[in-house]
Amino acid sequence: MLLMVVFCITAPLLDACSKLATAEIPVGQIVTARFVFQGLCMLPVLLALRLDWRARRSDLALIGFRALCLTLSTYCFVAAVQEMPIADAIAIVFVMPFLLMFLGKFIFSNPVGPRRIAASVVGFIGALFVIQPSLAHYGLVALFPLGCALSFSFYEIATQAMSNRVHPVTMQLHTSVAGALICLPLMWAFDGSGLRELDPVMPDAINLLWLFGVGFWAAVSHLCMTVAMKFAPAASLAPLHYLELPMAVLLGYLLFGDFPNALTWFGIAIIVGSGLYILHRERLNPHQGPAALPTDF
Repeated sequence: MLLMVVFCITAPLLDACSKLATAEIPVGQIVTARFVFQGLCMLPVLLALRLDWRARRSDLALIGFRALCLTLSTYCFVAAVQEMPIADAIAIVFVMPFLLMFLGKFIFSNPVGPRRIAASVVGFIGALFVIQPSLAHYGLVALFPLGCALSFSFYEIATQAMSNRVHPVTMQLHTSVAGALICLPLMWAFDGSGLRELDPVMPDAINLLWLFGVGFWAAVSHLCMTVAMKFAPAASLAPLHYLELPMAVLLGYLLFGDFPNALTWFGIAIIVGSGLYILHRERLNPHQGPAALPTDF
């Protein structure tokens, strides 16, 4: 449980570093830095644990798919927090349990009962309460967290497909390498293009610190989460993910002066309540499909 609390404290630090970097660094470059620095942080861990770093040839396509999904998810989230408060973006991303439930039904034919469907509908209504003022104030960028949630849902499904045969640390390193291989050629291709979101710039010392922080806190938070799951079932730990919201609100207020309004808090309460109910049903009927929460963005 303590490791999950550490995760909930460190994961918003990744988001805060991303938002700080967006003041001068293109979103695509931040995503690239996440994979590069996360991989550099995970390599010593893999070596210290003496894990096999090699990937099975049969897993290469799935590793590439996971990396692509995480690249899209990270891009959407960083693009969102460039304009939106971190807490608002995270609250919208927490529609993930509902997306995973429906994807599990259509991909794995998992049965979904009427109570879960009703909770999902209520949860999406809660998300609309968060999106509505954000959409009016920030425009279509308020929809980026939904893109993050959808992309990360496919990432979670791919992770489940590999989790029984690949160590989490090895899997994370593979994803970092594959993500860097996807992003670095794009940065090279768009260098000098003038495209605001993808044309890389030379970071100064403070922005280099933020970029390193994105990768470092991604590695630390994800490692805490994966180790925690060795000692407790995912269904027991999943509700603790909602502790990210108070930390996100605190960081948003201290660093950026952001604080959710009453309508956003109402939407957050609906999303959290609906998500916890789905997780409760998952504990009672685990055969009905996954209802996970985000692990990192």
